[in-house]
Amino acid sequence: MRRIFSGAAAPVIAAVAVVAMSGEAQAKPADGDWQGCPYGAVCIYGQNVNPWADPHPTVVYWSYGAHNLSGQYGNHWFVNNQYGGAGVSLCTGYDGATCHRFLDAQYAQYAESVDLTSYNSITLNR
Repeated sequence: MRRIFSGAAAPVIAAVAVVAMSGEAQAKPADGDWQGCPYGAVCIYGQNVNPWADPHPTVVYWSYGAHNLSGQYGNHWFVNNQYGGAGVSLCTGYDGATCHRFLDAQYAQYAESVDLTSYNSITLNR
């Protein structure tokens, strides 16, 4: 009996491994992810990249406070997928200086496109 079970299990295990490596198994995002942005994060997408067409952010921010931007020019989509009323501010100065509110979390999973050329940092706000 043991020999029959182990022989029958091998094809099942192989089939599960093939499905896990295929695109079908990876196509469904994790719960709470939105347009490729993980739940609890703020994401920026590449210049002129539409997150609905290409849901792969280039930068993902997890922590509150200031984050300097590097090499971000032109139009980029922001996704605010934070929770608990957290928002995002855009800042013309480095290290979170001279900021104004940009994406408030009054709406869950909010996205907006902005020209980042004149901004040098962002802050994630509670």
